[in-house]
Amino acid sequence: MTKQMVRYDASRLTEHDVYLFREGSHFRLYDKLGSHPMVLGKVRGTHFAVWAPNAQAVSVVGGFNGWDRGAHQLKMREDESGIWEGFIPGVEAGTPYKYHVVSRQGNFAADKGDPFALLWQVPPETASVVAEIGYTWGDAAWMQERRAKNSLSAPISIYEIHGGSWRRVPGENNRSLSYRELADYLPEYVAEMGFTHVEFTPVMEHPFFGSWGYQTTGYFAPSSRYGSPQDFMYLLDRLHQKNIGVILDWVPSHFPDDEHGLVYFDGTHLYEHADPRKGFHPDWNSYIFNYGRNEVAAFLISSALFWLDMYHADGLRIDAVASMLYLDYGRKEGEWIPNRFGGKENIEAVQFLRRLNEEVYRSFPDVQTIAEESTAWPMVSRPVYLGGLGFGMKWNMGWMHDTLSYFSKDPVHRKYHHNQLTFSLLYAFAENFVLSLSHDEIVYGKGSLLNRMPGDDWQKFANLRLLLGYFFAHPGKKLLFMGGEFGQRREWVHDSSLDWHLLENEAHQGIQTWVRHLHILYRGEPALYECDFDSNGFEWIDCSDWEQSIVSFLRKGSAGPPVLFVCNFTPQPRKNYRVGVPFGGFWKEILNSDAKEYGGSGQGNMGGAEAVPVPYHGRYYSLSLVIPPLGVVAFRKE
Repeated sequence: MTKQMVRYDASRLTEHDVYLFREGSHFRLYDKLGSHPMVLGKVRGTHFAVWAPNAQAVSVVGGFNGWDRGAHQLKMREDESGIWEGFIPGVEAGTPYKYHVVSRQGNFAADKGDPFALLWQVPPETASVVAEIGYTWGDAAWMQERRAKNSLSAPISIYEIHGGSWRRVPGENNRSLSYRELADYLPEYVAEMGFTHVEFTPVMEHPFFGSWGYQTTGYFAPSSRYGSPQDFMYLLDRLHQKNIGVILDWVPSHFPDDEHGLVYFDGTHLYEHADPRKGFHPDWNSYIFNYGRNEVAAFLISSALFWLDMYHADGLRIDAVASMLYLDYGRKEGEWIPNRFGGKENIEAVQFLRRLNEEVYRSFPDVQTIAEESTAWPMVSRPVYLGGLGFGMKWNMGWMHDTLSYFSKDPVHRKYHHNQLTFSLLYAFAENFVLSLSHDEIVYGKGSLLNRMPGDDWQKFANLRLLLGYFFAHPGKKLLFMGGEFGQRREWVHDSSLDWHLLENEAHQGIQTWVRHLHILYRGEPALYECDFDSNGFEWIDCSDWEQSIVSFLRKGSAGPPVLFVCNFTPQPRKNYRVGVPFGGFWKEILNSDAKEYGGSGQGNMGGAEAVPVPYHGRYYSLSLVIPPLGVVAFRKE
């Protein structure tokens, strides 16, 4: 094919665009960089633009030109932006392509995918694909109401899902469901179970399926394994039409070393730090973004806003924030470089995260950002103007570790570990916490939630019901990974379906019914969600009965009656157990995990109990209750 210079279209990127890009303030780069089908004059084709400041030459290669590296050369702009661009006639949506990048540095040359590609080939193929992602949305009602649905004072219960393994099709080589097939089943199921939101493990394109999406190459493209961009939009649209919010996992902490990806993009460490002590992740064998480089920060923030803008996502869960914040994360002494003050904090990452959250909430004030941050870094979910990182919420990893450690112990030993239950309330309101029982807790030999419970089969199921009841009673928003809602027995495996056949068993049906009824209670009682992040929403009745492994407490809203919870963490039922309460009158038993419909033994309080004027626990009234074995009971003052 004859070598030609690609036609240049100056209207795509203005001088102002370039100025903002270079100063790190252009956050709609997906409109400018990448591949965009268009008509130039009367000629249909595609405009290409890619940032490669250290390249000597860049060309577009694909099937349309026989992958001829000399056929369609891009032109480097003369404004020192490092952007190469041009218009190729006849190239339309659906065309696979790569950039052939020849570096000024030595003999480096490589075929690279487009960092701003809106679609990629189905892995293991690695080319980008020219795409148009127009879609007619039907979620106007949701979008108008979602500020209230995403409010910190709203009920938020998140169903975390890995789309490739939620359900599979046994008769078709056990393949995953497509986005549109998921849309036929997932919204109905989530609505029936009572969850308010779905969180997807990263859907952004990733070459290795076994990474679960956490090794991202396509920061602007949903994985083509399951369908087109419009197919994914359709799935989100259907969820919104069922009044279900959508949170997307997003990974700005690291990226993989695949040759067609971001690493060593133009023959230099363009997106990553050059020094491996800052630019390489020893835990994950991946590369760390250079957050101090303006163009890289603009790339990442543009990606975040892209999913909120083009895909109507209602929130972003930011993965591995701790690994971004600490320069010594996963490193031994001498393997990391201190910051300019001699400390271990990554100042550039802190500034990036603050700017990210400022821009998200400036453009989309009705969404939420959620940090997976596993340390005690202060003020993660506090506003930037107060010195915080600016996230809306933060996963409560401490609660998760302590609680699962406690529940894994034989009940006869639990009284010696009572503080693992009560410690979380010492810091429960220091951040806007999400209680997470996520995918990370049921992989790599940890076992499923059910199989982490001690005892015989009856006790395992009773313990799981107790765990889930305590989970919904404790302050904080909720996140439960798929399968936990019906007691999946084996730990999660990403390349096979959940074991839905277990629901033929009454014990698993009982867990599922319990979770559904917990949601009815949770969403119907403002006391359980309105003041999740306010200490006025929680009051201990008794946290000191370690000998019997029982805790009792009140959840309170801004108005209306409180809800009393009493939890018994032993298989020994407690008769005539006295609990102090603030009011006299009848307290109705509104939920009991030991009810027979959930698989329990049926011990309870015959609908409730009368509070008598017998002072107890520092209160003027008290209830005499039956606390069932390995059970949680909830009461509301009538």
